[in-house]
Amino acid sequence: MLTRRITSAALLTAAALIIFIVEAQLPPLLPVPGIKLGLSNIVTLFALFTVGPTMAFLVLLTRIVLGGLLTGQVVSILYSMSGGLLAFAVSACIYRRFPLNQVFVISVISAVLHNIGQIMVAALTTSAAIFAYLPLLIASGVITGFFTGLCAQFVLLRRERAGMRKTDRPKR
Repeated sequence: MLTRRITSAALLTAAALIIFIVEAQLPPLLPVPGIKLGLSNIVTLFALFTVGPTMAFLVLLTRIVLGGLLTGQVVSILYSMSGGLLAFAVSACIYRRFPLNQVFVISVISAVLHNIGQIMVAALTTSAAIFAYLPLLIASGVITGFFTGLCAQFVLLRRERAGMRKTDRPKR
């Protein structure tokens, strides 16, 4: 069983990394730093529900570090790590409380927390004036989190309907 989870986590890491690298090549959605879709977070949410928090955490960490190194955005590792860790910590604590048809809620919460974590690090490394971006980043986090959450939710529900191995989530 552990071998299956490790193999699944490795495949999910590869998928998240590919999505991250492709998304890094796309032009920004808005001319505001820090706003992007975060499509690789679909894989992180999927991993949280299918291989559990520990493996999903490793998927996230590996994707952040390798993604920053492979895209040449080494400085972004600090920002991605701060936002990602804050978002993941809360997601890992609450994901069992939501049924699969509400995964988008977890994603919205995570996206907003990710942006807050990034702004906090940016304020520490640059200037507190960066907090002026926070309302725009929160709004974008709600929108992008909703989208990525719906994508993850769709995949998880399709997986369950197909009769694939159930998640380790307790029944409600």
